[in-house]
This record gives sequence, C-alpha cells and structure tokens, in this order.
Amino acid sequence: MRKKTLWLLGISLLFLILVTVLGIVWEDAAQQVDFARKNLPPGTGGVFGTDWMGRDMLKRTVAGLSLSIRLGLLTAAISAAVALALALLASLGGGLMDSLVCGLINLVMGIPHMLLLILISYSLGKGFRGVAAGIALTHWASLARLLRAEILQIRESPYVRISEKLGKKPWWIAWNHIVPQVSRQFVTGLILLFPHAILHEAGVTFLGFGLSSEQPAIGVILSESMSYLITGKWWLALFPGLALVGVVILFDRIGSGLKALLDPSSAQL
Repeated sequence: MRKKTLWLLGISLLFLILVTVLGIVWEDAAQQVDFARKNLPPGTGGVFGTDWMGRDMLKRTVAGLSLSIRLGLLTAAISAAVALALALLASLGGGLMDSLVCGLINLVMGIPHMLLLILISYSLGKGFRGVAAGIALTHWASLARLLRAEILQIRESPYVRISEKLGKKPWWIAWNHIVPQVSRQFVTGLILLFPHAILHEAGVTFLGFGLSSEQPAIGVILSESMSYLITGKWWLALFPGLALVGVVILFDRIGSGLKALLDPSSAQL
C-alpha cells in the first residue's frame, strides 16, 4: 500500500510539474490570434478547439492551469507560514497573545472567504498582486487553529519542560522541539491549501475581481466563454472547467496520500 501511494504521488507530481512548465512555454502561444481558425470545435480546431479569436484552447487551458498552480503554490506557502507563526505566538507568547491570536482566527473564519478575498483583492487594485494577497491573507486560519492545538499539547511534554527548566529561550524550544514535531501537520496542511487557493483564484477572477483579462487564467477563460455557450460553443467552458476540477482533485489526492504516509494511523480511521 505504501509503495502504491508513493507511485501515485510521484506520477501526480510529475504531471503537475509538466503542466506548469508547459504552460510557461505556451504562455505567448496561448495569446496568438488567428481569425481564420475562430470557433472551430474539438478535432477540426485541435484537441480542445479554438475560441472566437482563433486562439488554441488547449494552449490557453494549459497556460491558465500553470498560472493557477504557480499562484496556488505561492499563496499556500505564505498562508501556511502565517499559520505556523501565529500558532507559535499563541502557544508561546502567554495568555494575552493567545487571546489575541484566537480572536483573529475567529474573526477571519467568521467572514466568508470569497467576500473577504474580493475586498482585499479589489482594495489592492486586483491583478496578480491583489489576488495573491487576498488568498494568502484569508486561508491560514484553519491551519493556525490546528497547529495551535498541537503545539499546546507538545508544550506539556517532559523534554519541553526540561528545556524550560534548563533556561532555554522560548524560540530555541520552538525551533528545536516544537517545529519538528508539527512538521507533518504543517506539510499536509500546506498541500491541502493548494486546491482551495486555486478554486478561489478562479472564482474571484471569474467574478471580475481577480486576474487581468489579458492573462490566460482559467477564471478569465470561463468568464469569457459564458457569452458563447448559448451559441453552441460548449467546448470553450467544458474543457477548461474539467481541467481545473481535475487539478484540484489531484492536489487533494496528493495531500491525502501524503497525510497517509506521514501519519499511517489516519488512513485506518
């Protein structure tokens, strides 16, 4: 079972790397216009067909997925780092700091992600910077709550108590004792943040508050395709939508598989 999981993880990661690299290579080609080949269905116009400007939908889809994956990796990494930092502050900083961090977690979790993301993205001028900031600042709360609970348990461990009695500083204890103990939860949480980040990026871009329409983002492609569905151009939305769902499911499976490898007891529950 472990060997099979490793193989699936390896294949999934290779596929995601291939999509990311290929999307970067095709980024300019995805924007090339050819009105002589506009609105061609799959087969005649390539694997995914062409759009109303003659652009290759396969290249646009792969370029959009590549952009979503890169944005997802960046924002998930920032969110996970914020979650870990706040969890350490809450558990090591005393009662007042713990109350402040818990209050901040409850505040962020009490506001719908999409609403808060739109507000942050719009206030920062939308685009890549606005979307990245919005996702990074709204997706850390659940992981921070989980890590805080784990760290509070670790603080009661005998080796942590001994280090405190020996006069070790709190941040020395955090780096040498606590962070290694929560590394499994941190890595798993980091990976599971990816699908949320990708879906929210596509959603906020679809609504017009995200990435620029000049970029071949999945949200842009889906938003533009809505005007052409009633004319029978079904492939403009179907293939990009399925590709987005496929990548999200793939990330989710990678996170679940990695969690099973790092914590075998969780796979038996």
